[in-house]
Amino acid sequence: MNILILGSGGRESAFAWKISQSFLCSKLFIAPGNAGTESFGKNIHLKPTDFEGMRLFILENKIKLVVVGPEEPLVKGIHDYFLQDEDLKHIPVIGPQCEGAQLEGSKDFSKQFMIRHGIPTASFKSFTKATLQDGLTYLESQKLPIVLKADGLAAGKGVLICETLTEAKVELGAMLVNAKFGEASNTVVIEEFLKGIELSVFVLTDGKSYKILPEAKDYKRIGEGDTGLNTGGMGAVSPVPFANAEFMRKVEERIIIPTVEGLKKDAIPYKGFIFIGIMKVNDDPYVIEYNVRMGDPETESVIPRIESDLVDLLLGVANENLAEKSLIISPKIAATIMLVAGGYPGKYLKGRAITGIDNVRHSLVFHAGTELDSDIVKSVGGRVLAVTSLKETLFDAVQTATADAGRIYYDGRYFRNDIGADLF
Repeated sequence: MNILILGSGGRESAFAWKISQSFLCSKLFIAPGNAGTESFGKNIHLKPTDFEGMRLFILENKIKLVVVGPEEPLVKGIHDYFLQDEDLKHIPVIGPQCEGAQLEGSKDFSKQFMIRHGIPTASFKSFTKATLQDGLTYLESQKLPIVLKADGLAAGKGVLICETLTEAKVELGAMLVNAKFGEASNTVVIEEFLKGIELSVFVLTDGKSYKILPEAKDYKRIGEGDTGLNTGGMGAVSPVPFANAEFMRKVEERIIIPTVEGLKKDAIPYKGFIFIGIMKVNDDPYVIEYNVRMGDPETESVIPRIESDLVDLLLGVANENLAEKSLIISPKIAATIMLVAGGYPGKYLKGRAITGIDNVRHSLVFHAGTELDSDIVKSVGGRVLAVTSLKETLFDAVQTATADAGRIYYDGRYFRNDIGADLF
């Protein structure tokens, strides 16, 4: 069958690498893709939110399965668009419809969902510009630090951890009155700060049954020792040593099952991935957030550990017989090192020629922010390449991925040398 992947990052590169290996895949297209995805299929110059352009391409190229990488087209209703079109409605889309996508598209929606279905999460209240004064009063009764979250999509930048009451009040005003994060902060969720250690849990569901994919831990801070500004992710490891069998049993019983059953009870159709950001507080799991797609860079560690045919699993989602499919996970450990552009996560360098990718021998290289310019691979994004190694031990995986990252060069190249070191 002909398959279309939407997106252009490292996540989509990992999808393309895996899907291209399936005997079920005849032709693979990626829209818009990057310099690396061209190795696994054909890049198409279409934005993931160009629904009309996509419709024409899909019909002309007899696409039989669409895999949505990023959240924006899901929140904007791409799955609904397909279902409402006579020529597209029979083509499966991996990703929830608009209502289900609100689990990520609206922090308030997701928190209300968790409370309604008894899913453990931090205490919270939501406020708008009209209730700003109530929000300022509410802050005075809360423990510090306190978390402020823009309700809508803010490109991963809409979460603030405030250490003082003054800072929290100023930021709440900036978000609600001055639209610090645009329309995304028309509503702000004020949330209790949970102290613990984070991990990412991934679930694939057909709306009836589910499969728990490998979990991962990502590293957000730009600097070594988890210092400096937050980023989209500087690396990841999978599996996570502290997520033992007993803890994952709690995650499944207290979070995953109530989430899938909650969607059913609320009559919210859901076919696709659910990313559950979890905070381990002592030995108990709490949900920090839901995403309605795979995470990045976690996908670059998770996908290489899946030994099953990914297309077969995705068809299980489409045909609602996922329970009949087999999910085989490698016991090996994956470590991913993200190479970023100079200046990232602030204003960063672009258009830098990349060399040395061919020197990598013991790791996988997933392109993230790259493009081909006259057969030269150049950097165009803040996060440029993800280098993933799969080994028997965490130490070997991290050492190999780090060494291979060092074989790649471009002007301003930077990567952390301590990914996974806290878990040794």
